[in-house]
Amino acid sequence: MTTVARFSIDCHRVLDADGRVVGAMPAFGDDRALVAALYRSMVLTRTFDAKAVSLQRTGRLGTYASSLGQEAVGAALGSAMRPTDILLPSFREQGAMLARGVTMTEILGYWGGDERGSDFAGPRDDFPVCVPVGSHAPHAAGVALAFQLGGEDRVAVCVLGDGATSKGDTYEAMNFAGVRKLPVVFVANNNQWAISVPRAAQSAAATLAQKAIAAGFHGEQVDGNDVIAMKDRLDGALAAARSGEGPVLVEALTYRLSDHTTADDAGRYRDDAEVSARWKSEPIARLRRYMTDRSWWSKADEEGLLADCGTAVEAAAAEYLALAAPPPAHMFDYLHETLPAAFADQRAALLSETEPADAGTARGDG
Repeated sequence: MTTVARFSIDCHRVLDADGRVVGAMPAFGDDRALVAALYRSMVLTRTFDAKAVSLQRTGRLGTYASSLGQEAVGAALGSAMRPTDILLPSFREQGAMLARGVTMTEILGYWGGDERGSDFAGPRDDFPVCVPVGSHAPHAAGVALAFQLGGEDRVAVCVLGDGATSKGDTYEAMNFAGVRKLPVVFVANNNQWAISVPRAAQSAAATLAQKAIAAGFHGEQVDGNDVIAMKDRLDGALAAARSGEGPVLVEALTYRLSDHTTADDAGRYRDDAEVSARWKSEPIARLRRYMTDRSWWSKADEEGLLADCGTAVEAAAAEYLALAAPPPAHMFDYLHETLPAAFADQRAALLSETEPADAGTARGDG
C-alpha cells in the first residue's frame, strides 16, 4: 500500500472563554483602538438585534434572524474585508453588513418586506441577504471568476451556515472555485444548528473545514467566539485568495444563542441547560474581559458605548417606522431589467386591485 496524500485541519484560538491569551497574539491584538472598534461592532450588532426582535414581536417587522452569540464573525469580517471586496451574506450577517456600511434602516427595511432595503447606500456591489440555504455559493464563485478574468484585486466572501455545507450548491461552488483557483473565501458559520437539526445529525464529517480538501483547497477551523482569532485568520485567508493562492474555507465554531428566527421556538428541540452553558463562552464578554484585564476598558466606557448604540438603533428604528410602506406591486420592480410578460400581467392585475387602497401609510401608524 502507498499513501498518496495526508491532510490535517488546524483549529485556531487566541483568547479562551475567560479572555485569557492562550495562542499566538497577532500584532493588531495590541492595538487598543482596533480591538475597541471590534468590540463596538459586536455590541452595536447585539443592540440592533434586540431592537429588531422587539419590532417583530410587536408586528412592525417581518420574520427576523438574530445573530445573538455569533457577533464575532460579523465584526471580524467587517474589519478584515476591503471596501472593494464583495460580501455575499446569508441571513444572519447583519454584523458584517453594518461594519461594511449598510445602514440599520436598510436592514430593517429588508426584513420589513421593503425592496429598497437591499439598495445599499454604502457597499453598492455587496449582494443582498440570501435566505435560500447555500444558493448564493455559486454566485460567489461567479463573482470571483469575474474578478479573476478581469484581473481585479478583489475577493468574494461567501458566508453560510453549517447546514449549507451539506447542500449541493455549496459543493459545486467549492469544486469549481478549487479547479479555477478563484479569489473567494467561504466562511462556514458553524453555530451547531441547522434550524432544528444538530450539527452531528446533518454531517458525519469530523469538521466542516475538511470539506475544502475534496475541492482541492485549504480549510481550517477557528474559534468563532474569539474575534481576535477570527480577524487574524480572515486576514490570512483574504490575503491568500487575493494573491492567487486560491480559495479558503474558514469554519467558525460558534453557537446560536437565539431561536433560528423569530418564527422558531428552539425550546422544542434543545435543552435550556445546553444554551445556558454556551453563554459562558459568548464573544462580547470574552473580549471585554481581555480589554479590562489590560485596563483598556472601564465601566464608564461600557456605559457610554451602550448609550451610544441604543441611541443609534432607536434613531434607525424611528426612521424605518416613518417610511411609507411601498405598494405590493413593488415586489416585481427588481426582478428583471425587462419584466417577462407573465410577470407583467401579474403586476398589472395586482395594481388594478391595490392601487386605489394604497395610501402609503407609515409602518408606525395605526
